Amino acid sequence: MQKRFLLLAATSLLAASSAQAQSAASASSAAPAEKVDAAAMAKIRDEGMNRSKVMETAFYLTDVSGPRLAGSEGLARANAWAKKRLTDYGLVNANVEPWGDFGRGWDIDKSYVAMAAPYYHAMIGVPKAWTPSTAGPVRKAVVYVNAKAEADLDKYKGQLRDKIVLLPVPETSLPHPNFEPDAKRLTADELQKMADAPAGGAPTAANRPPAGDMEARRAQLLAARALRQKMTDMLLTEGAAAVLSAGRGTDGTVFTTNGAPYAADAKPVLPELEMSAEDQLRLIRLVEAGIPVEVEMETKTHFQTQDLKGYNVVAEIPGTDRKLKSEVVMLGGHLDSWHAATGATDNAAGCAVMMEAVRILKATGLKPRRTIRVALWGEEEEGLHGSRNYVKNHFADPATMQLKPDHERLAAYFNLDNGGGKIRGIYAQSNEAVKPIFAAWLAPFNDLGATTVTLRNTGSTDHIAFDAVGLPGFQFIQDGLDYFARTHHSNEDTYDRLVPDDLKQASVVVASFVYDAAMRDQKLPRKPLPAATPPRAQ
Repeated sequence: MQKRFLLLAATSLLAASSAQAQSAASASSAAPAEKVDAAAMAKIRDEGMNRSKVMETAFYLTDVSGPRLAGSEGLARANAWAKKRLTDYGLVNANVEPWGDFGRGWDIDKSYVAMAAPYYHAMIGVPKAWTPSTAGPVRKAVVYVNAKAEADLDKYKGQLRDKIVLLPVPETSLPHPNFEPDAKRLTADELQKMADAPAGGAPTAANRPPAGDMEARRAQLLAARALRQKMTDMLLTEGAAAVLSAGRGTDGTVFTTNGAPYAADAKPVLPELEMSAEDQLRLIRLVEAGIPVEVEMETKTHFQTQDLKGYNVVAEIPGTDRKLKSEVVMLGGHLDSWHAATGATDNAAGCAVMMEAVRILKATGLKPRRTIRVALWGEEEEGLHGSRNYVKNHFADPATMQLKPDHERLAAYFNLDNGGGKIRGIYAQSNEAVKPIFAAWLAPFNDLGATTVTLRNTGSTDHIAFDAVGLPGFQFIQDGLDYFARTHHSNEDTYDRLVPDDLKQASVVVASFVYDAAMRDQKLPRKPLPAATPPRAQ
């Protein structure tokens, strides 16, 4: 039965690959047809769909390791576990590799908040990252501070000592009826528009905001940031006990952020919890009605200052071709997360898929010609630090564009970091020469929903570090599901939000792309080298 399945699958895949290759050849008679090993694709599909370990990996990265904020103990646990598991799979040179200095780590030991008067009500609140502990358990009166300008702060002076300060709920977080589902898959029309889109990623003239509006928005954001800093300074001076604020999110979802910098020399701030909008609004209504409100709370956090370095996890499958084994195909995703939940869709899902992809390649016994290197990045959420510094240390510094020897030896980098949805295709990142290659590589998996190559750029994740120095770095197109609506950086980003069949499919597609890139006679085509981009003056 098993041999018959592989034979039938291989035949089917060979037919699909041949059809795709013929289509590509007719489009460009000068370009040779892209070769796809149908038998290898069948082995990858069989292993990944029928003997998957991707959900087991996701469980250890989320439930067992816990939240994985940059520099935290949870991230250190995940790093150590991933290194060992990759070694168990048979990869070599597994290492938790420092990339440079990052800053303070931070962990939550305890967190609790409730309204204690006029009656008891347990509330949803998450400590903002890098904020300190309260002075043990506290029960304090609440003061509502609604300052729209710096001059408004004066009226609160002398009223805040030993009080819990309540801040307004932003207009964008006011609860409202939602008549659309949170979770969505890309439609055929949406995928076709992506396939037809021109290279690049800048807004079109039709949808780009007017320059005046963009400047006004920027000025508004800078003013709000300056006001919040003035307020923080005043609250400390006045001796407030803690702060309750509301960020994005409704229906019990809290999208969390940081309340202080991670720098070792960051200025002090008050303990602060980011609250659910509904709980925050109830407190505000009661206070504005003149009804005395008390909140009891305790946050216990601690900083890790002995080791200020950031780390990436790397491991390899050695290449087997005498001439090509010095070249490298990389795949990766970021392992760090935010702290309100266990970072399942952002981005344990991507890391579990990448670890599963290399497990599949080892389990099938396939022999890649080039070396395959998996990287699980650290400190992505604070600015792609892990990948950017890895590229700077190993390949090139975008500030100078002075290339290191390994720059020439990198064949490709593939990234996954847009939630837990299945792969629908890949962003070619304006690299027109790879479009027909990727179309041929996707052909064996069109029936699994992976069909689309778009020349559009996408940003905000680790492939950008490679693209910035002229290396072929790519992010896959994924179904969004409820990623941005509900789980991205939120208290709901848990294991239960993962869809096993989607992660199995993604693992198979990634393993196939990595294998195809490792077997190709030539490295993937590259775009012209970009100009050096010196850092902006502060």
